[in-house]
Amino acid sequence: MSEKKAAAKAAFPHTIPILTGFLVLGMAYGIYMKALGFSPVVPILISLFVFAGSMQFVAGSVLTGVFAPVSTFFLTLMVNARHVFYGISMLEKYRDLGRKKFPTIFWMCDETFSVNVSADIPEGVDKGWFYFFVSLFDYSYWITGTVLGAVLGQFIPFDTTGVDFAMTALFIVILVGQWEKETSHISTLGGLGISLVCLVIFGAEHFIVASMVGIVLFLTLLRRPIERRLEE
Repeated sequence: MSEKKAAAKAAFPHTIPILTGFLVLGMAYGIYMKALGFSPVVPILISLFVFAGSMQFVAGSVLTGVFAPVSTFFLTLMVNARHVFYGISMLEKYRDLGRKKFPTIFWMCDETFSVNVSADIPEGVDKGWFYFFVSLFDYSYWITGTVLGAVLGQFIPFDTTGVDFAMTALFIVILVGQWEKETSHISTLGGLGISLVCLVIFGAEHFIVASMVGIVLFLTLLRRPIERRLEE
């Protein structure tokens, strides 16, 4: 088996939970954009070249509202600011990817980050190709969902009430998987605790960036104790 095939085979099972969530949410996005009056081509192109998840839903209302590039810029920055922290934490893992580096970085999203940062890569499987295929699979799931939603939305009326819970359910599945593999739950419990505190203080609309800053500080300050605990 070739190096690429081995990595793709190892990566695919890790993306199965994401497959379900992205197909549902991608379809919801395609249908949502159709309801706003856009042709099927628009959401498909946005998914291909923007690939920003929740920000794509926000973009729908932005594109149909008053032209306000400055406020749109800051809104996008705030919604996707968490990717700055993801990028910093993946610097070492993605350092030597060669030509794979740029598409793998572009395809980074919450779910891909969760898999690539925590997956146990089998012996003999190239890590660079593993990260690449996890990212590629997740990206393709989102594109496929968007295409299905954009096309089917032209012919079939859908009630998308509650479909956004698929993303929450997806993160719960990923969290449970990571919890079962952890030998120490300090970082997970710390992240959950900090997020809860920030949610109470800043509210649902503004807690994400504060939570990410708090988690980075928490992990930085407790890095040595956490590493010692893992070694034990």
